[in-house]
Amino acid sequence: MLSNIPKKGKVLDIGCGTGLLLTRYARTGGQAVGIDVSSGMISKACEKVPEGHFLVGTGESLPFGDNSFDAVTSVLTFSYVNNPGKMLSEVIRVVKPGGRVVICTLSRTIFTSGLPAVYQLGELMRIRKIGVGNFNERYYTAEEMISLFRDAGFSDISTRKCSFAHVGMIDPLFTLARRIEPFVEERLPYLAYNICTSGRRPSH
Repeated sequence: MLSNIPKKGKVLDIGCGTGLLLTRYARTGGQAVGIDVSSGMISKACEKVPEGHFLVGTGESLPFGDNSFDAVTSVLTFSYVNNPGKMLSEVIRVVKPGGRVVICTLSRTIFTSGLPAVYQLGELMRIRKIGVGNFNERYYTAEEMISLFRDAGFSDISTRKCSFAHVGMIDPLFTLARRIEPFVEERLPYLAYNICTSGRRPSH
């Protein structure tokens, strides 16, 4: 994601969480701005990136002026947005002409397509700890993401499947996941459980 945005620009991260992405971005000399629905997450982000600016809010109603940012990012938040079209209309409003947006969200695969059935089975069996929970998330295909970006007015749209070794994993799971990721992304992209979509706001 960082390779798709300017290194020393002003970037808004929607659903910034504890500021993981913005912590790395600020190290390059960029201006970090984050928004998240959780005040607890925002407090953590302020501690991690004291030079950044963070506030509580949602991607569907961004409290920023038009043309405020060089780029907008969002990591694994888009799948939980009630109105994705509204969020993208807000994103294209606040990003400068020529600015980029990169959104990584949950991808619909042969595995994730079966998760709703797993949730329902767990509820029927009254099993509360089945390793996953139903958070009403949505899984997107590349075609759906491209269509949403196009409808919002973005150009130069591209998608890429990816899998993340979550930093919260303990070893040896984290090390194993990192070793498997490149193979999945290059050889078995249809199994990758995330999809990154990037686009640009037209300059004119």
